[in-house]
Amino acid sequence: MATSIEFLKSVDTPTLSNAIELLGVRPRSAGFAPLQVRCLFPELGRMAGYAVTAQVETVTQTGAGGPQGHVELYRLLEASPKPAVIVLQEIGGFGDYAAHCGEVMATFFTRLGAVGLVSDCAVRDLAEVRALGFHLFARGACASHAYFRIVRAGVPVTVCGLPVRPGELLHGDENGLIAVPETEPGRLEEAVEEIRRSERKIMDFVRSEDFSLDGYEAMIRRSYSG
Repeated sequence: MATSIEFLKSVDTPTLSNAIELLGVRPRSAGFAPLQVRCLFPELGRMAGYAVTAQVETVTQTGAGGPQGHVELYRLLEASPKPAVIVLQEIGGFGDYAAHCGEVMATFFTRLGAVGLVSDCAVRDLAEVRALGFHLFARGACASHAYFRIVRAGVPVTVCGLPVRPGELLHGDENGLIAVPETEPGRLEEAVEEIRRSERKIMDFVRSEDFSLDGYEAMIRRSYSG
């Protein structure tokens, strides 16, 4: 069976990232968000879900606003696999002034099956959204939503350099956010266990009375020799 949400929520992002490296399915420099995308509610634990995407414009007004873009996004969310994660990319020219989600939208998203939101800009209503148990990954907070409009939904987006496709599986926690690649059934779970075994062996040795750098070097040489 495919990697389950329950399994992903049992793994922290660094371990999951190391396991993905072990599989060799993408470059090590790809598939994760930079430090600008912050986990704003680390106390909520790990987030995992399927991306529902949109491009938005917040400060500039190159097109008419109105509720239709919101309705389109909400309908896509309603029809998407669950749990879902909303991913918003700002396409206007003033990203530092752009607030992409507050209490009202987070309440809609929660009601329709989303567990969190990823933005390349800001969010707001932090206390109220935290009380909903809704994950936020963004660059920070901003007080005003300005002329926020959803330009298009259900399209590939890029969040601070991280490409995200509609339906892509995302995983995030206090360490950061990553995209989870499609793999053969069971491969990712096996890779996670291999990473855990390897790290546990090293850490047990480092913490033991037998620890020495010569011993560590010998251990590493044995592991690389097969």
